[in-house]
Amino acid sequence: MQSGGVQATLDCLAERLRAEKKYHELFEALKMRTRHRLGLPLLYDDAGDQLDNATRDRLEDGLLEACRDVGLLLLREGAIREGWMYLRPVGDKQAAAAELEKIAVTDDNLDAYIEVALHEGVDAARGFRIVLDRYGTCNAITTFEAVMPRRTRTEQQESAGMLVEQIHGELLANVRADVARKEGTEPTATTLAELISSRPWLFGENAYHIDTSHLSSIVRFARLLDDESLLRTALDLTEYGRRLCAPLQYHGEEPFVDAYPTHALYFRALLGDDVDAALAHFRDRAENVDHARYGTAAIEVYVDLLSRLGRYDQAIEESIRLTPPDMPVLGLGPSLVELSRLSGSFARMLEHCRGRNDLLGYAVGLLLSQSDGR
Repeated sequence: MQSGGVQATLDCLAERLRAEKKYHELFEALKMRTRHRLGLPLLYDDAGDQLDNATRDRLEDGLLEACRDVGLLLLREGAIREGWMYLRPVGDKQAAAAELEKIAVTDDNLDAYIEVALHEGVDAARGFRIVLDRYGTCNAITTFEAVMPRRTRTEQQESAGMLVEQIHGELLANVRADVARKEGTEPTATTLAELISSRPWLFGENAYHIDTSHLSSIVRFARLLDDESLLRTALDLTEYGRRLCAPLQYHGEEPFVDAYPTHALYFRALLGDDVDAALAHFRDRAENVDHARYGTAAIEVYVDLLSRLGRYDQAIEESIRLTPPDMPVLGLGPSLVELSRLSGSFARMLEHCRGRNDLLGYAVGLLLSQSDGR
């Protein structure tokens, strides 16, 4: 203090606390240093700060940098929850994920790792993989249904893909083992469809080779997938599921009531096979399901399928034609705005909104058509 004043004292304090790994105290020192550099009182009090916009921005930048500094230091020490507590205001999930990747998962940090990686969304795929590996398929399915609706489409796809590969691997191994026991030789088939096509005895007396509720759930999750290899794996699961005895083939919800055959039709369409048959089926369900009872799910699935097949203009027209006015949608498919962007034109959306006297929708379409250069 005598030789360098307040700034030198704060620098010395921060250096000492950093060396001693007293990171919470370091954060307080960095806060004081930021305030001092801006000519503010070292400690914030109830009277508040009377700041101009430029000073406020500089203060916020300094505090965020302190959060980043301390948060990364804590993560590097393996303090997962504490590190993320400081990094959360910064919003730098990429930096946090990079540090998480360096931390070995142990029994001691397992809950904290899953909390931050999965539930906080820092690295949802890594967090979900840990749940699947450590707690098994049943727990992972429950976690998927509870957490993934709040995550991005990409994160949902990554986790759904893990589940599809996991259950397919387990089921394939179990069926192969059953065939080997019965026939005395290890089968060479590499898909479920090949294994079961000429062996109806595999399903005799209500037999099954994996938890059928797990199979049903994961086939449903597989609708999220775009990857061709994973879609073929999911299709292979339906080949097994559709041969189960009736009590083990759980009914789905519209438009997938007959779950395994309908999902097979859906997956084949995404793979470019039997597209017309799939569109005819899902158009029929979209037109004939009781929307007052079942909501807009059948419509949204149909419109989403059209979009995923690249038929954006048709998806726009069918969305406009089929979606009941003022009925809330479930978010199962792209909105009219998203479809217009994909199609490259907002003209139909603008026409539709004008006809419904939807001022907000018209304004959004108009603004986006300009900002997108259209």
